[in-house]
Amino acid sequence: MKAMRAPICVAVAALFLSLSVGTPASAKQDEASRLDKKAEELFQAGKYAAAISVARQSLAIREKALGPDHPEFATALNNLAVLHYNKGNYTEAEQMYKRALSIEEKTLGADHTEVASTLNNLGELYRTQERYAEAAPLLKRSIAIREKAVGPDHPDIAPALSNLAAVYTNQGQYGEAEPLFKRALAILDKDGPSNDPDATILLNNLASLYYNLERYGEAEALLKRSLTLAKKTLGPDHPNVAQSLNTLAAVCGRQGRSADAEQLFKLSIATYEKTLGPTHPEVIGVVDNLARFYKEQGRHADAAPLFKRVKASRQKADGGNRI
Repeated sequence: MKAMRAPICVAVAALFLSLSVGTPASAKQDEASRLDKKAEELFQAGKYAAAISVARQSLAIREKALGPDHPEFATALNNLAVLHYNKGNYTEAEQMYKRALSIEEKTLGADHTEVASTLNNLGELYRTQERYAEAAPLLKRSIAIREKAVGPDHPDIAPALSNLAAVYTNQGQYGEAEPLFKRALAILDKDGPSNDPDATILLNNLASLYYNLERYGEAEALLKRSLTLAKKTLGPDHPNVAQSLNTLAAVCGRQGRSADAEQLFKLSIATYEKTLGPTHPEVIGVVDNLARFYKEQGRHADAAPLFKRVKASRQKADGGNRI
């Protein structure tokens, strides 16, 4: 069977960053913090559209109270960009990340940890868009800032390590990718197997690497751990669950376990659609995987409508990513 490429999952840094202390408390700031908490809860539940609406309210409050050049406004802007990224609104996300980065570098300095977070997020966006030459320098700079600020083994470094490794994996540079993935996982598993929801992303990413290296047993073990952790910490309908199902389907397909692969691809699509809707890039990516799976099985009648859906969705997306 011709290989299907298992997509690399995202590993965006923690959504809600620590806000600066020292700004006088006010009723409006308290309201913004309440909205931040609500948006974070919606984000963790995979309800990105609802989270965007709430985060916009928080951003407007902070802009009015603090001005458009305040670092807390930049943090709120970064948070909103993360939500747009997860919703598949890449144009909006890039604009917001760049604006937040400019504010943070100007007000906090080029080596601040919040600068590192935004660099990681922007780098991951570029990786998703296959803009690898732009992604890698941003992720390397993010790692360097974190290492200087908190040391080489701090959990905050893991997302950028995973994202840089994903860049290398996407480029077929597996020898460069594996040590970074393993380093990130060792950091998260320092005190035993991690229960951090972000570990599900890293586990899936490393499994995708092993898939490409034809190390299927290792890949499957990581994916089963990822699925168990994601369902426990995020719920059965979260996008991270769907991503692991997709990668596990690809592993099963490569091993000739066709019935398992088909079932898992379908379950991945259904799970994604519950939270992201039918046209999100992640959903369409799995639909494309299932279509190619059917084609390789000689099931052309099953593949044709799926390929048609993929083509229509991607042509529409070329016109912009507006909600």
